[in-house]
Amino acid sequence: MSRPVRGLVPVLATPFHPDGSLDRPSLRRLTAFQLLAGADGVAVFGMASEGFALTAADRDAVLADVRDVVAGAVPVVAGVSPTSLATALEQCGQAVAGGADALMVLPPYLAKPGPQQLVDFYGALGERAGAPVMVQDAAATTGVAMPVPLITEFGKLEGVDSVKVESAPTVPKIAETVAASSAGFDVLGGQNAFFLLEELAAGAVGTMPACEFTDALRPVLDAWAAGRTDQAHGAYERLLPLIRFGMQAGFAWAVHKEVLVRRGVIDSAAVRLPAKGLTEALRGQLDGILERLALPPVAPGGAR
Repeated sequence: MSRPVRGLVPVLATPFHPDGSLDRPSLRRLTAFQLLAGADGVAVFGMASEGFALTAADRDAVLADVRDVVAGAVPVVAGVSPTSLATALEQCGQAVAGGADALMVLPPYLAKPGPQQLVDFYGALGERAGAPVMVQDAAATTGVAMPVPLITEFGKLEGVDSVKVESAPTVPKIAETVAASSAGFDVLGGQNAFFLLEELAAGAVGTMPACEFTDALRPVLDAWAAGRTDQAHGAYERLLPLIRFGMQAGFAWAVHKEVLVRRGVIDSAAVRLPAKGLTEALRGQLDGILERLALPPVAPGGAR
């Protein structure tokens, strides 16, 4: 892949029919919406994708549809959530065979690895995975701590070219990682763009949020890149209630999907166990946020 993973790279939700089966037409519309909204890349199988609930067959189908719709226009990043080096290599191999341009890899999290084991783990993936590796630093989810000196060691490994920092507080950690890392090792933010502008100011080269408001985030990044910081802050702060609402543990997947349903992008907000659907109280709270935000509907095919 000649293009690095930078800029606005939404993590796609995985649409399901009400019976829990994969909704591939909705997935294709969702992918088209990201391109028309100005995404610089798309990611699949991440935390916002319910990657934990996808079978190997689901992963093949999702990647095939996303690759087909993207048609090389932007990089496609595949998330990898392994329990060991062996399972990481298996998932990476499947993703690369399916056409993934880059791999976003969580550390093994059941048997907690030590620092040198993590260096060995990412070093082996960098050498053998077949696509550039992005380290995913998400200690709140994995329980695996990655201090800045360790992350900078990853940046020296062949084939490991970036890190997505999601361990709070993200802003100082991004700043320290950028300052300590060698050239060519990119740092991106996540956490649904919750500290987007502060992370960009700290040196992040991109963000990987959920996918229901890509068209509203695009002007924020464009204004920031053009030096129109007041405009960027104004546009971003309008989105904060929705961003915050979509970070609720257990319900986040349903929030992302409910917004996409309301906007006409996907057909159902169904999630798979153990994700939870929205309660009536939460749905009412989301109604108020969306009414005030007034995101426009998305036309068939993904266009606004």
